[in-house]
Amino acid sequence: MKKIAVPTRENVVDDHFGHCEYYTIYTVDDNNQVTDRSRLDSPQGCGCKSNIASVMEEMGISLMLAGNMGNGAYAKLTDHHIEVIRGCHGATEQVIQDYLAGKLHDSAEACDHHDCDHHHDEEQPVYHVAFPTQK
Repeated sequence: MKKIAVPTRENVVDDHFGHCEYYTIYTVDDNNQVTDRSRLDSPQGCGCKSNIASVMEEMGISLMLAGNMGNGAYAKLTDHHIEVIRGCHGATEQVIQDYLAGKLHDSAEACDHHDCDHHHDEEQPVYHVAFPTQK
């Protein structure tokens, strides 16, 4: 079993990991089939300066399929034993299927202005949603 996190905004991969709306968490079985989907709300402010990496590690998440992130966020996630594939774009459901089909590879590109000061913080409500399991 493997748990995969995808930074999400409006059902697509958020291009900026640190400011996503939430993370879609996929559980994949040994047959490479998605067995569960859930939602992990993003912390307020910049994700790279939060405890999200340690929370994900405690949840057993071992992979993140991300749009883009700075080197600091990448290092923090990998320090918490979370592999990162950068350069993912599009609907989260398509991205997870592309990963399972072996079509995704890390772009190795990092956000070159990732100091978190170039973003404005917005109050966002916190929701906890469980996606139904599809068989």
